[in-house]
Amino acid sequence: MENPEKIKVGVIGTGALGRHHARLYAQNPGAEVVGIFDVQSETAKKVGEEFGLKVFDSWEALAEQCDALSVAVPATYHCSTTLPLLAMKKHVLVEKPIAANVEEAEKMVKAAEENGVVFGVGHVERFNPAMDFLEKHHATTRFIEAHRLASYPPPRPGMPRRGTEVSVILDLMIHDIDLVLTMVKSEVERFDVVGIPVLSGTEDIVNARIKFVNGSCASLTASRVSQEPMRRFRVFQDDGYISMDYGKHCGMVLKRNKIGLARKDVNLDEKNALAAELDDFLSAVRQTKATGTVVDPKVSGVQGLRALKLAVAIETEARRYNDHYGFKFAPIQENVEE
Repeated sequence: MENPEKIKVGVIGTGALGRHHARLYAQNPGAEVVGIFDVQSETAKKVGEEFGLKVFDSWEALAEQCDALSVAVPATYHCSTTLPLLAMKKHVLVEKPIAANVEEAEKMVKAAEENGVVFGVGHVERFNPAMDFLEKHHATTRFIEAHRLASYPPPRPGMPRRGTEVSVILDLMIHDIDLVLTMVKSEVERFDVVGIPVLSGTEDIVNARIKFVNGSCASLTASRVSQEPMRRFRVFQDDGYISMDYGKHCGMVLKRNKIGLARKDVNLDEKNALAAELDDFLSAVRQTKATGTVVDPKVSGVQGLRALKLAVAIETEARRYNDHYGFKFAPIQENVEE
């Protein structure tokens, strides 16, 4: 097989996630890493030295030399960083959530369409081997239960703790919102939400129950103040039950048969979900360049916007619930060393 055409790529934002984008692009035979940029020049310098990559003094200079870029800056800067890149007709993969609010996300999707470029959103769980299995077995899904629990992120000098610039809904739960919308092929009918801030200035733990027009239901819990991490997704169907552990890449299937229930343990092949996501993005860019017609990556800007709209609606309901019952939360100072 011939080597794929190398796509000239760059990474804007080299923090916790952007560092891995840079590392994996450098390992991808279909990518030529032009360089990286971060407003925190010392952060970019360390990543550049670690992986032997050129560090640029400005995002503009980097973008000029690239076909495509990953944007891995805080969510509140996704729109202001991405829009100029799209206007330059650069293909962009932006980390999730697509933006901090729906209005910004809609501008980004529109700009990508107008400029005829590939625009993807980093919902990396779509590339998890557990999801590969679940997508093939979604037809009779009736109830989904998802738990995504994480510890509180460590402090960062001069910046909010990673992810806390938005609520846990936009930070963590949005992964499962996207997965549920992929599994359940129906419109949302209504939802109930409870969520509160604990350590940050936005919601840190949230539970949402979503009911769909076709009768399916999903219960989602997300926390970033938990002691034990958990990433589990359970699917109850007409004739069985599927339990998947994202973190351990394993699960089980129980299916009804003529004599009762049959159990099958599922051992999923290990793979690097982020590497698969980047490869999918590069493939979409390569096909778009070859055909002149935009080819969407697995998670397009439109799908990222869809997930964000439901996430923001859930966030709004959590705040309405707290206002209705008179629950008040004192402002919490960020970046306090523990």
